[in-house]
Amino acid sequence: MQKSYPNMKVGNIYKWLRDKRIKINGKKASDSYILRKNDILELYINDTDLVQDNGISFNTNGVGSLDVVYEDDNIVLINKPVGVISQDDDKNDEDTVNNRLIKYLIDKKTWWPGKELSYQPAIVNRLDRNTKGIIIAAKNTSAARILSEKIKSKEVEKYYIAKIHGIIDPKQGVLKDFLTKDSNNNIVKVTKKPISNDSVEIITEYKTISHDKINSFIEIYLRTGKTHQIRAHMNYIGHPLFGEKKYTSINFHDNEKYQNLTSYKVKFNWKTDAGILNYLKGKVFSIDVKTNI
Repeated sequence: MQKSYPNMKVGNIYKWLRDKRIKINGKKASDSYILRKNDILELYINDTDLVQDNGISFNTNGVGSLDVVYEDDNIVLINKPVGVISQDDDKNDEDTVNNRLIKYLIDKKTWWPGKELSYQPAIVNRLDRNTKGIIIAAKNTSAARILSEKIKSKEVEKYYIAKIHGIIDPKQGVLKDFLTKDSNNNIVKVTKKPISNDSVEIITEYKTISHDKINSFIEIYLRTGKTHQIRAHMNYIGHPLFGEKKYTSINFHDNEKYQNLTSYKVKFNWKTDAGILNYLKGKVFSIDVKTNI
């Protein structure tokens, strides 16, 4: 949509998605859905929002640099820093991971605005603003579609490292509870049993990497990937992350400005055909994270 209407704000698109003003096959559209043949797309938006410009441009002023972990013709793995959002939101921040990706490709002269009307390179998964680490981007439509499907089918495995208060007993295990999202307040609640029709099961696998007498570094694998799952789930069992502000009111005097959470490893664990991305089967990519207490 943005390729055809470059003046359109991405924040508006997300608002229309939330307000159910963009529908696919009669149902509310998801921002991660890739259009397929015979899909019926309905847009309930004003004509004034579709005013085109004579030219297509991209403003790179104020957009930061990109820390690339891995890159090929189809994908880019990016090391997202703390404090940068994944993609545009209602606040219309200019410096996003997505915009950094576009700037990076423009600077390399491998992509430019207007090169393709059908697809603009973009990230396919997100991290919270103050969570750092690996995020995945697709350079073309086929890669975006495949990655979206593989993430949904849990064939893209994402691992995190977190510093938490306390020592978990047992030191390795699987947590199963329920999560309910409060979209109005951008917060979630974890409970032992579902508390509404919107409650969904969450499964968090963990193992202790190192610890002293009062704190630990743990590796976390998300069997389910829900909003704030790690932060809320660890707080629920009494082991909040260092720097956590949203899900605990306890002042641990840990002097960390942001939650200590890093998406440090991605494994492409294809169970079925992955088309042009078959070459990634079994590949593991990671970044170094200090885990010394």
